[in-house]
Amino acid sequence: MPRPEKIGEEPDYRFTLANERTLLAYLRSALALMAGGVALWQLTGHVEAAVGTALLACGAALAALSYPRWRTVQRALRRNEPLPHTALPLLVIATMICATVALLATRA
Repeated sequence: MPRPEKIGEEPDYRFTLANERTLLAYLRSALALMAGGVALWQLTGHVEAAVGTALLACGAALAALSYPRWRTVQRALRRNEPLPHTALPLLVIATMICATVALLATRA
């Protein structure tokens, strides 16, 4: 697969920088999910540790999927195509809702 900078025309640098900021935001979110997972895993009981494991897995998945997303968007920018849809924000939202419900259920 050709490198994104070799495809199409050079887009406005502001769009490229915005795409990079989005990648970094996904990576920060992944790091936060993983840090929360480690904290639950190390500092709490068995049920919370299971939620922590789920948070770790979601953080790892988000980190792994964010780079291909960056490449896809960069390719679309260079080809002047519509930006592709992503499910990554939904992944983060669903994980946070499920983790909150699971942790609240352990406290009830």
